[in-house]
Amino acid sequence: MDRTHPVPRDPRLRQERARLPARLCPARRRLTPHACRPRVADPLTALVDIGTNLTDRNFAKDRRQVVERAVAAGVEQMVVTGVSVAKSRAALALADGSRLLATAGIQPHAARSAVGGWEGAIPELAKDRRVVAIGETGLDFNRNYSPPDLQRTVFRAQIALAVELDLPLFVHDRDSGGQTRALLRERAGELGRCVVHCFTGTAADLAGYLDDGWHIGITGWICDERRGLELQGLVADIPRQRLMLETDAPWLLPRTMFPRPKDRRNEPAFLPWVALKVAECRGESVEEVAAYTSANARRFFDLPLPDGA
Repeated sequence: MDRTHPVPRDPRLRQERARLPARLCPARRRLTPHACRPRVADPLTALVDIGTNLTDRNFAKDRRQVVERAVAAGVEQMVVTGVSVAKSRAALALADGSRLLATAGIQPHAARSAVGGWEGAIPELAKDRRVVAIGETGLDFNRNYSPPDLQRTVFRAQIALAVELDLPLFVHDRDSGGQTRALLRERAGELGRCVVHCFTGTAADLAGYLDDGWHIGITGWICDERRGLELQGLVADIPRQRLMLETDAPWLLPRTMFPRPKDRRNEPAFLPWVALKVAECRGESVEEVAAYTSANARRFFDLPLPDGA
């Protein structure tokens, strides 16, 4: 680089940093991956990450430190997502019943490999009080890692399980052409709580899910200036009482972060960036967004108060 003619700083980055209130980022000097650490002293600003994949191998070497960074960043509680029998067992093993809770379920990609064993294993895991939802489950016709007919069968069975156990349903919907919503509506009168995790759908999809009474989970997708533009325009249409936040880590690193971690790995400590973008799109303060989304998560999943809260 020719340091005699340095590249000028992008003024948009300074504006983005300035939007972070001191409460959420006391040290505004430089937003490294670990500098943005919301304080946890004020419970109104404590965040809840409703979907993080801490069992993923990307966290194998530093999982404990990842959790510690999240708590230091004000992410008071995390729901560890189960996506298969093995991952659901691993999520439950991580769950301490306070800071870390778990889901148990079969994600659509895992439907093929789960045949013949999950029907006994997932219900048994779900009896544990640390399991706060059935899922991740749903339909994904984007790549069809599992045949669509099998996805539908496994999804229907997990909807029935959520009804039977009176647990929330943690739903994955990608390119299903309305079929995810249609299957949910078959048991809508019996299914008490449902969240459409990592929502990336259309205005019609959003209106349909809201009409059906379901909650919506927003991830770092909204921070993507390429793929997230439609969601940025839609998020203001979600009623406060239906909105929750998640990272879906290690994926969907918020692209508004500066600087970004070199390995591009997302983690729960980066949830404040999602809250910041949601607040910007809704014309609200980030403290407001943190407060009501976390209150929604605690009610929806019936979360216990974390130790030390």
